[in-house]
Amino acid sequence: MNEQDPTTPGTEVAPGHGPGTAVRLDEGHVVGDGGIPERFANPGLPTHVPRMSDLSDEGAARAEKQVAALFALSIVSTLLFVVFYFLIDIDATLFVPGIGVMGASHVALGLTMSFGLLGIGLGAVHWAKTLMPDEEFVEERHPMRASDESRERVVSELKGGGESSQITRRPLIKYTLGGALGLFAVPMLLQVGGSMGKLPQKSLSLTFWNGGPSGPGEEPTFTPLRLMKDPENEPIRAEDITIGSVVHVLPEGLLELEHGVLEEKAKAAVLLMRLEEEKIESQKQKDWGYQGIVAYSKICTHVGCPVGLYEQQTHHLLCPCHQSTFDVTQDCKVIFGPAKRPLPQLKITVDDEGYLVSTQPFREAVGPSFWERG
Repeated sequence: MNEQDPTTPGTEVAPGHGPGTAVRLDEGHVVGDGGIPERFANPGLPTHVPRMSDLSDEGAARAEKQVAALFALSIVSTLLFVVFYFLIDIDATLFVPGIGVMGASHVALGLTMSFGLLGIGLGAVHWAKTLMPDEEFVEERHPMRASDESRERVVSELKGGGESSQITRRPLIKYTLGGALGLFAVPMLLQVGGSMGKLPQKSLSLTFWNGGPSGPGEEPTFTPLRLMKDPENEPIRAEDITIGSVVHVLPEGLLELEHGVLEEKAKAAVLLMRLEEEKIESQKQKDWGYQGIVAYSKICTHVGCPVGLYEQQTHHLLCPCHQSTFDVTQDCKVIFGPAKRPLPQLKITVDDEGYLVSTQPFREAVGPSFWERG
């Protein structure tokens, strides 16, 4: 409260206040007079400022060149993307200040794709702001469904949009925009095609148990391989496998690979179990095992998750991803869940030193279904 604005604290209406006057918090209650206008005044539109392209043909031509330059930036960036995609080695690195060491290919492809998209975006915005119609108008609100006349007018205006945008009068913009938009699809298609790698060929049907690496173009010759503990990479004696035990197994030599270890491991992983022979119901399962020891693929036939849970009382294998359940006493038959096929069995025996070895590769492809699966 100040001397120029005396008030009477505690009164119902503070004196000296009219409509629209700010009320102090210590001035008590103020009764309004309901002075709300029936209709607010139209604030109108700001004064229209003509653009340089509206004032002279030189200004319009300059704007056209600027738009075309931005589209040209997109074209050059997209072409550089294609060049860098093939030129820069995927393992090359470089130091980026503030970030650290990054893949040179990632940096180059990211920057060129960004500038390719940026050129299209900035060019379209600059085109709209400098050359397209700059008229401002107010339309009163009308019923949600426009009249037939309005609809016809909209159709007519859409048909004339190309003319009003001056794209027919500005061939330089038309051709550079077409080139920028057309070429910008190339990085997308190039990444999809180039990132797929080699065709799988027979690699989906083969595993390391066939005798060695089984990637695209590789068809190993079968040789018996010892069963090795994972991750200890130690051979397994049959006498060490007790009733109810389960061992995670890989083929001999897999972990010594210099390249493709994970890919091979994802197909060749095996579970080794020992059951009482009288509980095994399948004769084929007995013949392919050794004194109640059986080996089955660890890769679920549903979507390829690792079947890593073994219940020794019921002899059930459970996939933790989608709860597919396999009965080991019935040749790993599916008894619950979305999987449609049993787990493939690996035929095993023992060598002269008593170590478990494979006697043949899997007779069917492991893991989920695929078109060429036989």
